[in-house]
Amino acid sequence: MEPIRVAVPRKGRPLEAVLERVARSGWEEQADEIISTLRYEKAITKDKKAAESDVYSRLERYSDLAKPTAPEYTLMRDDRAGMPRRVVFDSVTVPLGDRRVQLVGREEPLRSLRKHEFALGFDSADLVLEEIVSLGEEPLTGLDAVNERISPTDTDVRVVTGLGDTVYHTLMARPEVLASDQSLDRTFVGGYSGELCISPRYERLVEAVLGTRNTGSVEFTYPENGQEEEEAIAETGLGVYITVTGSTAREYGLVVGEKLFPSETVLLSNVSETDERSEKVVDELLAETRGETEIPTPNS
Repeated sequence: MEPIRVAVPRKGRPLEAVLERVARSGWEEQADEIISTLRYEKAITKDKKAAESDVYSRLERYSDLAKPTAPEYTLMRDDRAGMPRRVVFDSVTVPLGDRRVQLVGREEPLRSLRKHEFALGFDSADLVLEEIVSLGEEPLTGLDAVNERISPTDTDVRVVTGLGDTVYHTLMARPEVLASDQSLDRTFVGGYSGELCISPRYERLVEAVLGTRNTGSVEFTYPENGQEEEEAIAETGLGVYITVTGSTAREYGLVVGEKLFPSETVLLSNVSETDERSEKVVDELLAETRGETEIPTPNS
């Protein structure tokens, strides 16, 4: 029987979260090898490691086409200076319960699901907010409310569950922006008038998680090319950026405020493409994610 195809990112934290989640007894070593390979290639692309051979030789070494279950890799142009070629994930077939699943790399898995190329896929919750949720006056505060903001006339894609690899979009500000009795939260932004520094691709995301009634008097600004987001926020006075510990923000003298929304990898379903086979895969994945983010059952 043909494996069930699932769209996944080609690189980065979301792909690692997927590999770690679907790795089962006997497959963990292979998952770790894929993660290590891609981290090494990222380090080469960012000039943090020196390559031992050219990129084509490395690609040939990584992809053993004689083994049907071995991972395959491909090349893409990185957007860094010089646009170097970068080795990224292409596909691998893995066991999941009593069936096989083929993880297929895509630049933006969400868009592949929107085009009905896959029934299932994994992508960043950030892209879901940027691409398919509708804006509202009230803030969107968690993954459990995302499907309510997705119009069935716009797309058949729904969020099934989060994988729990969570960092947060967080408010940050210089201390002098706040009065002594003020908390750095959505209410503060609602009464604020001025510049709000964000990453360039996150306009809709920030509007969604703050709520449009809280963003009517703010003007979005963005870091200069190559500038750290925390540094740009310190220059602006107020901003939103992803934090893990907040240590970098504090190094720039920023107050770390309210966690606005989780940035994590999510399992997505195209409800018009799912069948009994793909639903069983979802059941297996939900069993593995039990205790993580719970999302209401997708509806058509």
